[in-house]
Amino acid sequence: MSTKSMLSLNTTNLGIDILNRVDLTVKAGEVLCLSGPSGSGKSRLLRAIADLEPHSGSASLDNRKQDSMPGHCWRRQVMLVPAQSAWWYETAGAHLAKPMPQALLALGFPEEADGWQMAKLSTGEKQRLALVRALSYEPRALLLDEPTANLDEDSTLKTEAFLLEVIREKQYPVIWVAHSPAQIRRVANRYFAIEDKRVKEQEIPL
Repeated sequence: MSTKSMLSLNTTNLGIDILNRVDLTVKAGEVLCLSGPSGSGKSRLLRAIADLEPHSGSASLDNRKQDSMPGHCWRRQVMLVPAQSAWWYETAGAHLAKPMPQALLALGFPEEADGWQMAKLSTGEKQRLALVRALSYEPRALLLDEPTANLDEDSTLKTEAFLLEVIREKQYPVIWVAHSPAQIRRVANRYFAIEDKRVKEQEIPL
């Protein structure tokens, strides 16, 4: 990728049935971590920002509003990586928009991984591959729904380091759903939690 994002991701009065009036501004290169109890709406909020969930209010990349472009065009720019991704092709590499050898290597895959059969991959391998797939499409912002939930500690730390390097380099605004206080400390520039159907800013855990 030759260009940096340098855009802020914004929500204005965004709401779903279990969340009210979410107003967020995530600056270029910033990681905003989000947590909340199960069923509080974390994943659905990311889906609403990605224009995959009915919602009120609006989302925008700087002055480009979500509703000013077709949904698939918005989702190419505001890329959601869900907790469990869908796969359509037999091999790993067939899912990538372009070859990503450095990303695969950084996430612990060997050079031949793009030829691996998807049916034989573990849950953790698929989760890391989903990140590579998202980045191969050259997005402008990232929505990460527990991107290390199925990884062991070593793979988690490697994945965090890789993502933070890419986020700094490309200046992506990022919303990252995380539960671990230790992970939030490591990756977050700001931290928000869902309480009483509202998204409220918190101190980053010590």
